[in-house]
Amino acid sequence: MATADITVMGAGVFGLSVAYACARRGAVVRVIDPHGVAAGASGGLVGALAPHVPENWNDKKAFQFESLIMAEAFWADVAALSGQNVGYARSGRLQPLADARAVDLAQARAESAATLWQGKASWDVIPVTDAPWMPPSPSGMVVHDTLSALIHPRRATCALADAVVALGGEVLANGRVEGKVVWATGWRGMQEIGGNGVKGQAALLDFNAAGQPQLFADALHIIPHGDGTVAIGSTSEREFDDPHCTDDALEDVLARAYAAFPALESAPVLERWAGVRPRSKSRAPVLGVHPERTGEFIANGGFKIGFGMAPKVGAVMADLILDGDDQIPDGFRA
Repeated sequence: MATADITVMGAGVFGLSVAYACARRGAVVRVIDPHGVAAGASGGLVGALAPHVPENWNDKKAFQFESLIMAEAFWADVAALSGQNVGYARSGRLQPLADARAVDLAQARAESAATLWQGKASWDVIPVTDAPWMPPSPSGMVVHDTLSALIHPRRATCALADAVVALGGEVLANGRVEGKVVWATGWRGMQEIGGNGVKGQAALLDFNAAGQPQLFADALHIIPHGDGTVAIGSTSEREFDDPHCTDDALEDVLARAYAAFPALESAPVLERWAGVRPRSKSRAPVLGVHPERTGEFIANGGFKIGFGMAPKVGAVMADLILDGDDQIPDGFRA
């Protein structure tokens, strides 16, 4: 391979999205990760591309909205280049509402969404039906939004790596660091700049609800993947001894999921997973000039919204790295 214009350290969804966006624009890219593609949080099970609530609008919510709108075309291009099914579907989301107060709040948010989401998606309050994939709701009402999407994280990250290679890049366990350098090294990298890691545990069930909306109940994401599995997650553990061990905390997640949606209770558990997600102090992604490495860049801190943010993260980082065009929100800077 020719001398790299850009070296990205880290083969998770943020690092690979930056590499992909730069390669799309003709740069020679090299991605280096000694642990391999999707070895960290990007190798998880859940894949909920869900928006923040449409109220109290700010740069973070606007950035995420734009990225979610970009996602369909972004992942379609990745799938075409890699020849892989990334598991993307903009199939929406259902959320049960606990009581009359929750219904009133949801209806107010529906009015906000009509403006903030620019007619590109809707947030509707609808009555519960007898459809098989309808969560029980104490109020008899649920939110149905059409902005939420889902993706298979592990497959999508591997497909993104293959797409980078298809564009002439390299994805290596070890290699020479050349050109402009971008650090996307997950929770360990966040610790270097004052952030941390939050452990999450999730499970994959053998239950076919392909094509149905994702569910959000009791603070859990219930994700019906297109391959006939349902992912459930996740915990948020600030303190942990073993980043990759599942334990009673996951059993509690499963119990809550069964209570929220009893149809899942008899489904066999195919896989239990644990990993650590990179979290900044502000909970927002950290993008732009690296605060500790002179002349280098950072793209990290996806935390729970990394896959939803990735298309636009790649785009704004490519603008900055290749053209010096800095469109990164102030709240995302280290």
